[in-house]
Amino acid sequence: MAHIPDGVLTAPVMIGGALATVAALSVALRRLDSERIPQVAVLSAAFFVSSLVSIPVGPGSVHLLLNGLMGAILGWAAVPAILVALVLQAIFFGYGGLVVLGVNCINMVLPALICAALFARRLRDVESQNGFILGFLAGGLGVLLTGFMVASSIAISNPDYLPAAKVMLFTYLPLMIVEAVVTGAAIGFARRVAPELLFLPER
Repeated sequence: MAHIPDGVLTAPVMIGGALATVAALSVALRRLDSERIPQVAVLSAAFFVSSLVSIPVGPGSVHLLLNGLMGAILGWAAVPAILVALVLQAIFFGYGGLVVLGVNCINMVLPALICAALFARRLRDVESQNGFILGFLAGGLGVLLTGFMVASSIAISNPDYLPAAKVMLFTYLPLMIVEAVVTGAAIGFARRVAPELLFLPER
């Protein structure tokens, strides 16, 4: 999963994650256009619900992340959308914890912003038949980067966790394929039936 529970990370890692999340949120809120708030709310809800769809992987499971999708569509607005959903997941389902919320958030947000930088403009410029391909790449990259950041957060906190972090990273590979297909299909469908979802202005 993308959620690291309380008690695993060291204080410097948690503080660094919290500061990075606060910085990203401050930039995102300044750039957020009021016209995008309903769209942000819908995708935040989708992100929240996706945690209920688990994919068995060995003895455990992973769930859809959708941060590549949110980054490609929302850009910087993905930051508050992801943060709100993570807070609700921690409160209602016990996913992760409030103490490590900053790390869990930045592990999801930074890949989303990278996907936004790489794919958002292209989604607005290319023909609709390319929507699936760009969505496929965004979805897969979002999961891959999140898996790397989660594993790195754990390994940095305690070198003894390095073997477990490597195993955890491999569990993201099947999820990366599934999410790439889901994101590609979602963006391709949106371009055909509701392209305005991809073209709302962002400052």
